[in-house]
Amino acid sequence: MKNIWKKHGVLERRSILLTVAILLVVSVGGLVEIAPLFYLESTIEKVKGVRPYTPLELAGRDIYIREGCYNCHSQMIRPLRDEVERYGHYSLAAESMYDHPFQWGSKRTGPDLARVGGKYSDDWHRDHLIDPRSVVPESVMPPYAFLSGRELELKDVQAKLAAMTKVGVPYTQDMIDNAKADLMTQADPFSPARDLKGRYGDAVLQRDFDGDPARLTEMDALIAYMQMLGTLVDFSTYQAEAPENLR
Repeated sequence: MKNIWKKHGVLERRSILLTVAILLVVSVGGLVEIAPLFYLESTIEKVKGVRPYTPLELAGRDIYIREGCYNCHSQMIRPLRDEVERYGHYSLAAESMYDHPFQWGSKRTGPDLARVGGKYSDDWHRDHLIDPRSVVPESVMPPYAFLSGRELELKDVQAKLAAMTKVGVPYTQDMIDNAKADLMTQADPFSPARDLKGRYGDAVLQRDFDGDPARLTEMDALIAYMQMLGTLVDFSTYQAEAPENLR
């Protein structure tokens, strides 16, 4: 047995043979990791409460990406004690299953935002976006006051939902057809929300988000998006479940 281990010098002196051996080892290791995935319908466990974004939240997410917020804020709490104690329960794969692209990241010039929903009031978010240092004196974030002055574009809201279905987000035709109406309803606290909540659940937040009920702005959409982050799963009752294929 000892003599076998001493024969590695044959590989070390022959580069082509060494390359072939490396490729063989890497291929076997890759197959061991990848092959089981072909027998699973999904590698993401089903979690109660997780749903697609409402049209208003989806519009806010697009603004979040457009303004490069992901460059300074991650949305992924790792299962490490210091992160869990600071931000809350570690992130579940299911929470970002409808994100295209996902907003995980590792760059944190600012704090992680995976659980920011409900942590601050709408007024706080509005003031923070207009003048970050008015609420966080040490902040280095640039101001986004212009969002309050920009009317939210509505003409492509149905197209946005339809595009998401191409990458697997389960928007129904009913959701797509009523996208514009649902968007306006969510930002209007006096509008009947039965249909909106029937499509997206009773927990959908419905109110004026930017403090100006007379206008529907990009600030409304961004705050609506941020206020739902991390709020879909009730972690006081959450229990991890294995995928059906593995039970």
